[in-house]
Formats: sequence, structure tokens, C-alpha cells
Amino acid sequence: MSDFRRVTDDFTTSPQISLADVDEAARLGFRTIINNRPDGEAADQPAGAEIEAAARAAGLAYFHVPVVGGPGPDQVEAVRRILDEAEGPVLAFCRSGTRSIVTWSLVQSQSGARAPGELVSLGRQAGYDLSGVLLG
Repeated sequence: MSDFRRVTDDFTTSPQISLADVDEAARLGFRTIINNRPDGEAADQPAGAEIEAAARAAGLAYFHVPVVGGPGPDQVEAVRRILDEAEGPVLAFCRSGTRSIVTWSLVQSQSGARAPGELVSLGRQAGYDLSGVLLG
């Protein structure tokens, strides 16, 4: 069962998605999926290759940018490039959605696209606390 959490019109985050969630994402109009979860993090998670195959079968672009702990500069830059070039709207996921929204918020903050206070508010509305990342 999907737990898609809309952050903006162009970006939604989610805890771990299933193969059925990929079809739901396509039905809802998403065009790109970003997987921020490393393979093998939990025994019950689908492999990234399975999600990728389902995404491509559904006509969605798929990118894997694994984040362990907090996102580093390489992951933030990779997501920035994806967001700059990918067709939206974008659905990003990890185990809980936190690494995905933190990575996205760092892209937004570092590019000057959105102020930290606005990002904290958007995060809160989606069920995530970004204050320690952006205001700390």
C-alpha cells in the first residue's frame, strides 16, 4: 500500500515502495522514480533492479542514488542533476522517506531555490522534521 507524501507539485517522497506501488505511481502521473535506499539494507525490501524493471515497464525513468546515513555531497549533486534533467513529477523513496526528503531539501537549499524555513514547513506538512538539517 502506497504512502506517497506530496512535498511539492513536482516532488513526492515515500517510505519503501513495492512493485505494485510503481504501477500506482505511473497511474498517478509520476514520470521519474529516485531510489535512495541501498540494496540489501533489509531482507524484506525489493531489489533495486526489480523496482527499476517495473518502473521501465510502466514507462517511468528510474535512478538509484543510494544514501547511507546522511547524504554526502556526491549524492546531493547526483540528485540535483537528476532533478534538473528528469521529467516530473518525481517520486523518491528510501526506507522511511527521510533520506529522500533530506537529500532533496539540501538540493533546494544549496541552489537557493527555496529558503530553509520554507523547506522545513514543506517537510513538516509531509511528516518529516527537517529543522535539524536546515536550521541547525
